[in-house]
Amino acid sequence: MTRCAILVEDDLPDASRRRFLTAGALLVGFAYSGVARAFASEPDLRRIGAYDAAATGFDGFVPDGFIRIGDDGRIILVVPSVEMGQGIATGEAMMIAEELEVSLDQVEVAMAPPDVAAYTQSLLKAQATGGSTSTRAFFMPLRRAGAVARTMLIGAAAERWQVPPGQCRAEAARVLHDATGRSLAYAALAQAARRQPVPSEVTLKQPADFKVIGKPLRRVDTMTKVNGGTRFGIDVQVDGMRYAAIAMAPTVGGTLRSLDDAPARGAAGVVDVLRIADAVAVVGLTYWAARKGLDLLEPVWDQGPHAELSSDTLAAALRAAGGTPISGGRTGDPDGVMNDAAKSIQATYDLPYLAHAALEPINTTIHVRPDGCDIWVGTQVPEIARIVAAEILGLAPEKVMVNNHMIGGGFGRRLAVDTIQQAARFGRQVDYPLKIIWTREQDIQHDRFRPSYHDVVTAALRADGLPTAFTHRTTGSTVRPYYDRRPWPADKLDPDAVAGAAELPYSIPNTRSDWVRQDGPVALNWWRGVGETHNVFVVESFVDELAHAAGQDPVAYRKALLRENPRSLAVLEKAASAAGWGKPLPPRCGRGISLHDSFKSHAALVVEVEVDVQGEVILRRAIAAIDCGIAVNPNSVEAQLEGGTLFGLSAALHNEITFKDGRVQQSNFHDYRQIRINEVPPFEVLVMASTADPGGIGEVGTVSAAPALANAIFAATGIRLRSLPIDRNLLAMEGSDDEVPSVTSGLLEAAALVGVVGMASSKADRS
Repeated sequence: MTRCAILVEDDLPDASRRRFLTAGALLVGFAYSGVARAFASEPDLRRIGAYDAAATGFDGFVPDGFIRIGDDGRIILVVPSVEMGQGIATGEAMMIAEELEVSLDQVEVAMAPPDVAAYTQSLLKAQATGGSTSTRAFFMPLRRAGAVARTMLIGAAAERWQVPPGQCRAEAARVLHDATGRSLAYAALAQAARRQPVPSEVTLKQPADFKVIGKPLRRVDTMTKVNGGTRFGIDVQVDGMRYAAIAMAPTVGGTLRSLDDAPARGAAGVVDVLRIADAVAVVGLTYWAARKGLDLLEPVWDQGPHAELSSDTLAAALRAAGGTPISGGRTGDPDGVMNDAAKSIQATYDLPYLAHAALEPINTTIHVRPDGCDIWVGTQVPEIARIVAAEILGLAPEKVMVNNHMIGGGFGRRLAVDTIQQAARFGRQVDYPLKIIWTREQDIQHDRFRPSYHDVVTAALRADGLPTAFTHRTTGSTVRPYYDRRPWPADKLDPDAVAGAAELPYSIPNTRSDWVRQDGPVALNWWRGVGETHNVFVVESFVDELAHAAGQDPVAYRKALLRENPRSLAVLEKAASAAGWGKPLPPRCGRGISLHDSFKSHAALVVEVEVDVQGEVILRRAIAAIDCGIAVNPNSVEAQLEGGTLFGLSAALHNEITFKDGRVQQSNFHDYRQIRINEVPPFEVLVMASTADPGGIGEVGTVSAAPALANAIFAATGIRLRSLPIDRNLLAMEGSDDEVPSVTSGLLEAAALVGVVGMASSKADRS
């Protein structure tokens, strides 16, 4: 049985602890009777709602919301971020363990439940996991939590031994007094530590003294993922549960007009047929009974106001957008320099809508009762999930219990709560637990998509070919109204629209970034890499264009712009050297590089490709260099860079969401393809040693991928791609006897363009 509860101020044993907790430490503590490190069981959040510490049955040491130490020797670390394959549960447990002086094999790890007061993090200012913020936001708070607990345990031991605390130290879940050889396990000190004053200040370790942080440790969820014990949201089983298969309006903005549900109601195993404004659910004793019942229905849909919507009309609206640009940042006098420039280059870029396409399709299990509601789901925003369900059900938020599970891939999709709102609308119609599972087709076609973009970039060049002015205008929509669930002010900048463009890693004296907002009917959401994924593709592709126009090597060109950015210069040189930059390659092969400073990390990626005569791109090699400050778990850094890069390469090579007759045309992995295992190239990740504060990792590889790929394709073919996904028809050779343009001739030809103002095509350009 799982036991857990929220601690309130009066439950604390002394005034000093109450002062500490109300000053900003967390009030939630949990005890788990199973091996929680593997997330094999989920907390009973109804017990948390009791607001009664005695209800936990836990009588051990509870210094804060992150740590519980029992008399039986069990140490439970509660991690505040959501685990969805990125390894954050391990990383955050390592932060606590480092200062608590325990190893990961001595602890159990559990995910925190919804509690905005307890688990709001400083960067997102919400209880949310995303944007490569978790390590950055919690690196200091979790270490302080461990240090506070350690200090109190040492104090309890010193008091028992009647020695000064300064003569004691902690190690491997014990307190030691070296002068006398005495030691006590944390379990033996759990009760006494409760009575210790909570220190207002603690001393944290220096990086040179780390024993856990910085070590390449195995993840705490590995074992049950190997043996099948991990419970994802889609694995939930609840007594009395029924299954729902659903059909949704196929067009953007469509609704249900009419339905004859008699055929489904007569099918074997069908329990009920439910309706909401834009969807139908057939409920069965099993999922397949529900699916078979759904197959018997022929809903009549009102196609809605966007029945004629197409990708062509959406793209035309982006290109024609004429709203007043909103400034994203400016340095110097870019417009004045641009007007007077003798040499300038301009290009346009276009990026498509994208789906998240996580391996685990959308699912939610919900049980609505007169006195409350339970939800079992995997979500990146457990507190918002609770709030939106409460709004629909007419309940107080504390009556809604969100049991959050491991997520089988999020990539931003689980930041949206539309699917939980849908579940609440269906769930309130029945009195039994209802499990809703989307098909893969629904998961792709009814996603909240990454926005599409149209960008115009211009640079004024000096006589040496380096840019003296750089402007970047992005046209696109904003995700904010969908996430915030309220309008975004028309004249207010969405920082995500210019992220990766407003602050460049390069020293360019005159820059301008702005955003033309162009909203449309397509529902939106953030996608892995967020704004940087879009803007860095544009910036790094264009910087490559500038290098070639100047007749300079792309790496040397970037190095000349990085004299004031030593960390980025170092990763650039590291990746280029490891990739053998400049060494000859066979015909139709090329290397491309990208560089960016994103999420407080500095990253460079070299991709090496071959382009065959049919225009197919074969990935030959990838080398990434990263300076992410202190690498909490180097294994996770490497895994995230590899996975993020492959995610980004999949999108650049294959992915776009297109619309015709108001509908999404893609439906599954056959036409929304991912890189396959036999297509993955040899991949090397170089993690730079650093003692700087940690940067983000999860988004970084995705940001790096597309520009490095496009630049490599140019190096191999002389064809510049300015839209994604890549168009193989543009890369195919017209005949077997065609001469492949060399990179050298491409450089000379491009160099001839310097001195004129050119408007490059947004589709492709052969240099």
